Amino acid sequence: NTRAKRVEDHMKLLDRIECHLRESRMSATRFGRRAVGDPRFVLDLRAGREPRKQTIEKVEQYLKKIH
Repeated sequence: NTRAKRVEDHMKLLDRIECHLRESRMSATRFGRRAVGDPRFVLDLRAGREPRKQTIEKVEQYLKKIH
């Protein structure tokens, strides 16, 4: 995985999360707590944090489960 690809994947994940937050009216901290057990997760993503593969998989599973 190149750095550019990782950044692109990170932005796609963040876009999906932001869309979910808008649609569900859920707070970023609640999403982070429920999806990965980290209330700062979304805030850190917005600040440029690059999540690990396992964390991305947890978020994907959470989004699938609730939709």
